[in-house]
Amino acid sequence: MMSTYNISKMNKDAQMRATINQKLIETGERERLKELLRAKLIECGWKDQLKAHCKDVIKEKGLEHVTVDDLVAEITPKGRDEETEENRLSDWSCICTSS
Repeated sequence: MMSTYNISKMNKDAQMRATINQKLIETGERERLKELLRAKLIECGWKDQLKAHCKDVIKEKGLEHVTVDDLVAEITPKGRDEETEENRLSDWSCICTSS
């Protein structure tokens, strides 16, 4: 059972996230960060890896037997997969390093 303190903390956290998100939107920083992240993921090969995985799934199951929903279900876990601490640190290093 959740205590009143935990519920209050969750509400404050949600309010803080909403406030930060609103400020990021108002200043245009949210869009800038999204574009930076997108560019860094492409630069690090993340997009190419997911594209290759999609091709493998299509090749394995056959084009006529794969739907967009099937591909999304297959690649979402892979896109979010973080195999090891070393890979996570390497990925974040790549993303955070500015060109």
